[in-house]
Amino acid sequence: MTTPAAKTTPVPGESGGPGAPARPKELTDLAVMIGGQGGDGTLTVSDLLGRYFRKRGLYIYTSRNVLSRIRGGHADATMRASRDPVAAVKPDVELIVAFDKEAAEIGRSELSPDGAILYDSSVFQLDLPNSVGFPFATLVGGAVGQPIFKNTAAYGAISVMMGFDPTQTRAVIEERFTRRGPEALEKNLKALEIGRKAALEVPGLADRWHVADGEAQHQILTIGNQAVALGFVVGGGRFFAGYPITPATEIMEYLMRYLPAFHGVVRQAEDELAAVNMIIGAAYAGARVMTSTSGPGLSLMTEGIGHAGTAEVPILVADCQRVGPSTGEPTRHEQSDLAHLAHLGHGEYPRVIVAPGTVEDCFEITIEALNLAERWRLPVILLLDQALCQNTTTAEPFNLSKVVVDRGTRLTAEQVAKLDVYQHYQFTPNGVSPYVPPGTPGVFSQVTGNEHNEMGHVSVNPVNRVKMMEKRMGKLIHIVPELPVPHLFGDERAKIGIIGYGSTFGPIREAQGALDRAGVKTRFYNARTLFPVPKESLDPFLSAMDVVYVVEHNYTGQFADLIRSALPQHHAKLRSIRKYDGDSFRSPEIVAPIQGGQ
Repeated sequence: MTTPAAKTTPVPGESGGPGAPARPKELTDLAVMIGGQGGDGTLTVSDLLGRYFRKRGLYIYTSRNVLSRIRGGHADATMRASRDPVAAVKPDVELIVAFDKEAAEIGRSELSPDGAILYDSSVFQLDLPNSVGFPFATLVGGAVGQPIFKNTAAYGAISVMMGFDPTQTRAVIEERFTRRGPEALEKNLKALEIGRKAALEVPGLADRWHVADGEAQHQILTIGNQAVALGFVVGGGRFFAGYPITPATEIMEYLMRYLPAFHGVVRQAEDELAAVNMIIGAAYAGARVMTSTSGPGLSLMTEGIGHAGTAEVPILVADCQRVGPSTGEPTRHEQSDLAHLAHLGHGEYPRVIVAPGTVEDCFEITIEALNLAERWRLPVILLLDQALCQNTTTAEPFNLSKVVVDRGTRLTAEQVAKLDVYQHYQFTPNGVSPYVPPGTPGVFSQVTGNEHNEMGHVSVNPVNRVKMMEKRMGKLIHIVPELPVPHLFGDERAKIGIIGYGSTFGPIREAQGALDRAGVKTRFYNARTLFPVPKESLDPFLSAMDVVYVVEHNYTGQFADLIRSALPQHHAKLRSIRKYDGDSFRSPEIVAPIQGGQ
């Protein structure tokens, strides 16, 4: 038999190593990084660990770093399990599982002082004081017949290192692989036992850590894209058209699963141009609609969104931001579409940009965005980002009792019968014209992206143009009381403010905790409406602060610039904390500049 531990170096602090403790170290917040080549199954290990810790009542947050290719190239994932709610990557990791040398090299800078590296010694060798090597690929290749099962064997070895309950460890494999058939399940269970046996044969490796159980048994495990899809279904959405694009594709995939049962329709269009025009047509016909995309697709949709704005057709566009411009880095994280969205397209028309910060927000704000679009008959942009869209996290079960579907002013056939004439673009005090679905007896309406009069007839009359522009743009004034309000966190008396949106929520909240422990009090303005800039809530927040840090993932500080343009009197107070390397913020990257007073 092949020696299980082809290369084993005692890990400082473990049983049998220097400074060995008398009992396993108890952890309440743990992170494991798994890395290898695309196709090595790194995400599978992360998923298995997340499932196990979920059974133990812990909060989970899993991030991933993969290339835009089917196979090959480095890929890694980091799984975090904690007794307390988490929504950010842990600054350091306790364990690195390396299927290639690059994983060990990348992760070493984030390894905690008493951390360990578990690596596949059948692929490469490490000569580090905190490394443990197993020939995973060789062990499973001979016994199971395929080296790919090394990921399950690694999960088995980890389960020994962390003192997992063997029954629940096996249950995770059964839950994950039963649907793939008896043969796949049998092979994975065999690989699990190979990994466990190999780890048990290494003196002092078992029970290196124990992870304390938590109390989050009622939580669900999901991603932002799934929450958006569920929000669309529950919020009355019945027509979706889109084109696959990372990191938005899961929204369409989930809707293909959910929507038909509610008599809804999902269409994969030939491109983003077709997708946006499909939803415009469906919305005019009376359906609640949505499309999802990312930067390159958003560029193609720009003209269509402008058409919806001037034609006053209610549409919802979910923009899952990634690194740009052009193709950029399709699988990496950024928040650099905001400036484009706030000034989307040629000409001027009303649009609203809302931004969830958590998966619960993704569900709730999707429903709210659908209501806003139909009440005010305009395009609404649901601004997401790669980390929020695709990182797995635990969340409170979505509260269906709070769901309200408001379709705005829609006239019935009886109401129409009392009218002398129906005007699709009727002037009203708040700019919203009553809507009648096509096909309603006695109604004729004309809808166009050209400038038009109240009947929808094309018009270039200067007086009419002024009235129509003021009608449409005036919506952004009247809509303000109905927009999603910010969430505020921290000390109400603090003089240091932090502003952020989207997935910066988690790192900022962790940074606040670290700053508070250091005696630095802060107040966090979690923006949920970005455009029109929420001056009514931002102005008093900024007025109460001596200095405010705007945390965002782009080079130019796009949200900070929007705030400065809307509230120039606070220009001197604003500072930017920016990150644009494709990775999410870690809390120390926010703490350091605030403590340094930059």
